[in-house]
Amino acid sequence: MLLSVDRSDATVSQSVSFDVIAAVAEREGIDPVDLEPPEYEALYDVINPEALDSLFASRENGRQRPTGCVEFPFCGYQVTVASDGEVEVSVLE
Repeated sequence: MLLSVDRSDATVSQSVSFDVIAAVAEREGIDPVDLEPPEYEALYDVINPEALDSLFASRENGRQRPTGCVEFPFCGYQVTVASDGEVEVSVLE
């Protein structure tokens, strides 16, 4: 998975980058911790996970960012992340 995020506090929401990894792992039928090189490409080789996490995060003043989405290929799937945090994974055509 190659994310250095502490998931020990269950009250903290997951990052969008972790949600992407979890969604692709679910499609692959594996645990998210098993989605790592060399069998799978690393998320950071495709997109900057920190930038992805902050793209639709609330601003420092608490205001929401504009709506939209970002799409990118990852591990043979087309991944779409919407501004509401929804992650959609479809097979690349």
